[in-house]
Amino acid sequence: MPRWESDAQGRLERAALELFEKHGFERTSVAQIARAAGLTERSFYRYFPDKREVLFAGNELEAYLVAEVEAADPDRTPLEALLAAVGTADEIFHPRETLLRRTAVIAASPALAERDLNKLADIADALVPALGRRGVEPGKARFVVDVAIAISRRATSRWLAEQDATLSELVAQTAAELCETVTPPVRTVR
Repeated sequence: MPRWESDAQGRLERAALELFEKHGFERTSVAQIARAAGLTERSFYRYFPDKREVLFAGNELEAYLVAEVEAADPDRTPLEALLAAVGTADEIFHPRETLLRRTAVIAASPALAERDLNKLADIADALVPALGRRGVEPGKARFVVDVAIAISRRATSRWLAEQDATLSELVAQTAAELCETVTPPVRTVR
């Protein structure tokens, strides 16, 4: 593949995912990824600081969620604003098949699983001040973000597995399940 061909970053990401699936994250080198993409190691490092970041590049999701929360109707509660943003985030995701493959690679590697949690923490850290700009006190904002992330993680894993449901539907279902779980049943007195 000639070096001048466009989409070098995308080629590196695709090559890395294929090699990680085939050989495992730990047994795949930057040189192998670059070679499979038709590039040099130097080119790899123009886009990514290390091989873990090839699966975590960019902050599109973070930027999208922050913008959606900030633009949400002021009458929505903080949790409603966050869940609405999460429910439409599939607009910026990679194709579902790519996400399923990426998820499997991450689950098979402790180093990648740790990086995934760190990336999620970065998103949470960006959402707290976004809620703050909506007038939510920082401690409450952190709590709301943590709850929304828990809902998001469950809904997203279900969305990846259930082809017929939309992410928005699954976010709403998961939020309802949480409410049912934490709200005690009403007891009738006889």
